[in-house]
Amino acid sequence: TGGIIPTVAQQLHRENIERVVQEALERSNVDPSQLSAVATTVKPGLGLSLGIGLEFSQRFVRQHNKPFIPIHHMEAHALTVRMLQPVAFPFLVLLVSGGHSLLAVARGVDDFLLLGHTLDEAPGDTLDKVARRLSLIKHPQCSTLSGGQAIELLAKDGDRMRFPFRTPMGQTYDCCFSFAGLRNQVTLTIMKKEEEEGIEQGTLLSCVNDIAAATQHTVASHLAKRTHRAILFCKANSLLPSSSPALVLSGGVASNQYIRKALSIITETTGLRLLCPPAKFCTDNGVMIAWNGVERLREGKGILPPNVDVCYEPK
Repeated sequence: TGGIIPTVAQQLHRENIERVVQEALERSNVDPSQLSAVATTVKPGLGLSLGIGLEFSQRFVRQHNKPFIPIHHMEAHALTVRMLQPVAFPFLVLLVSGGHSLLAVARGVDDFLLLGHTLDEAPGDTLDKVARRLSLIKHPQCSTLSGGQAIELLAKDGDRMRFPFRTPMGQTYDCCFSFAGLRNQVTLTIMKKEEEEGIEQGTLLSCVNDIAAATQHTVASHLAKRTHRAILFCKANSLLPSSSPALVLSGGVASNQYIRKALSIITETTGLRLLCPPAKFCTDNGVMIAWNGVERLREGKGILPPNVDVCYEPK
């Protein structure tokens, strides 16, 4: 419960990438010669994993003489919704995942106005670390879940009012995020409760559901407040269309139903449509990278010949 080990991820990528690509081609009944181009994530992310994907892709495009399209992972998340339904530019997008948190106006396939980003850690990382500190992997309901999923599940039966954590950055009037301070508040509460219950770290507390509920609520509240400010800024500066403006919510944390509900309250209040890709397209996936490649190919943006050397850019 909680996060990815970069060296293990790299090794798994290395061992499986060729087979996965081969299987995808065979299942699609497509020969490499029929491909229009190859799209690959080059930023941002874990350098060790990006390196494996980029090295394989560059070898592949040179072997089959195909155009290469480097993809920005967060832009791919932002545009996934356009694969599923017609959404015209511009629209507001909130991307929340284990590694990132940002608010931007998507103005075109390669045109994004950044309104806010996380100043320290991402919300998914915070939820994972809290889950790990609570030893939720030992909880009978959570042994097979990710940290974020475990928090969401236990929070359903918890009292979020029992631990009134402060929402971060209450006096900072911008659209940026911060989650490290919240995690510190939660950690101190856990330590205090362990002392009260006379248990050591690594043992499940009796109040895990309440801590999970309070943590999830504070994360949701912080995301909702910053997004509300971004919507007001967009309206004041005419950055969104006057008819049927939209907020797109994507990234792994976007599959959390409590967070979706908090944001739906904001969009209903401000007259925006809330658009969320299905959960399977919210978490990192290859389809969104391919779709971003399709969007770029259609507009002729960022397409490189196969022999150009490209570097990956970790976060």
